[in-house]
Amino acid sequence: MPWKESSPVTERERFVDAYMKHEDSVAGLSRRFGISRKTGYKWIGRYLAGMELTDRSRRPHHSPNAVVREVEDAIVAARKAHPTWGPQKLREGMLRVNPRVKLPSVGAFALIFARNGLVRPRKRRRLLRSSPSAQPFGHITGPNSLWCVDFKGDFSVGRARCYPLTIMDAYSRYLIRCTGLSSTRSTPVRKVFERVFTEFGLPEAIRSDNGTPFASNAPRGLSELSAWWSLLGIRHERIAPGKPQQNGRHERMHLTLKQETAMPPQRSMHAQQRAFDHFRKEYNVDRPHAALGQRVPADYYQPSARPVPDPIWGKDFAYDPELETARLDRRGRLRWATWSVVISEALAHRLIGLRWQPRGRWDVYFGKLLVGTIAAPRGTRRATFIPVSRKVERPPISSRLGPAGPLTKGAPGDRNQRHHGGSSALQRSTANSNRRT
Repeated sequence: MPWKESSPVTERERFVDAYMKHEDSVAGLSRRFGISRKTGYKWIGRYLAGMELTDRSRRPHHSPNAVVREVEDAIVAARKAHPTWGPQKLREGMLRVNPRVKLPSVGAFALIFARNGLVRPRKRRRLLRSSPSAQPFGHITGPNSLWCVDFKGDFSVGRARCYPLTIMDAYSRYLIRCTGLSSTRSTPVRKVFERVFTEFGLPEAIRSDNGTPFASNAPRGLSELSAWWSLLGIRHERIAPGKPQQNGRHERMHLTLKQETAMPPQRSMHAQQRAFDHFRKEYNVDRPHAALGQRVPADYYQPSARPVPDPIWGKDFAYDPELETARLDRRGRLRWATWSVVISEALAHRLIGLRWQPRGRWDVYFGKLLVGTIAAPRGTRRATFIPVSRKVERPPISSRLGPAGPLTKGAPGDRNQRHHGGSSALQRSTANSNRRT
């Protein structure tokens, strides 16, 4: 037979029943059930008074520190207005709006959320304990020392697809721009950056992933956008492939952006952009951040002191006099005499530097960056471009490189003078090659 289960209430009922049947005295029954006579008289008295034999609530009748109903209603309303804010963030946000109001503790906020059904349980995930591969934000010293840029995926808005482009200052978490685009092409992204640079100035560096249009399969991962950043004096940093945690602050912001603006999305691109603009204002001005000591990004951010150059598309690099210069065509092709070799479409219309090397080779530079080598052996009219290897890299050219002014006819570095002056080492090499063939 199974064991008989017993509970405190069952034992009390048996005790009272034995007393009513006069099986023994109160002292004897108390010894049998292992309780004191005081406890025995207590349960007998409750039974005779018609009360249940269950434990009473120990909650006090009056609590001077209890949250008043009006304050709890205000907390519930604020939570419904900001469903993604936790207890600490919501408390700090309410204090910023009403600093004189006395609010309960963070724990009381959590209890109010729970008893009003405002907590959604999360799925427990298995944590992979792996050490980080890099410290991507160790060099951040102040506002505009590093901007983070990325696309927050894409989703349907009406009959179109929306690609939210986000730009954030890594130091202050200030969301500089959140713009919904219809594609990830370089042209609309560049227009967004032109407006951002005009309003906020230039950063020291920009961090992105390896996707379009921030990077490409061109030498050194250059793209039209990153080449333009280089001309403006902005250092481009790319995270390692498959390592989104190296841009973790930006990815965490994307989660909040999705929860606030795209679940569900709006019915049109204009309505979706209004949602982005509202989120950006709230994120920068109203929403406290734990990493900022529960302050808002607007308290720490200020525009950059580096103004936008004129023209905004950047000026050509000034190369050392020992280097030859040439400008690529619209397809990134270098044309010279009988040569016609493709360097990179990402460098279309850009001025490159050429350094002569033995055995008929020319190192190709874009600013200080070595992008590859042109192999033009003597006795042949063919030239081959060899992208630079990541394993073996030549040292950068002189540190005197920097953006130069507009080229003028007859000035050092002028295209006409260097390409048609007759004294160029590149011309002499080509002429000798033609005579031999």
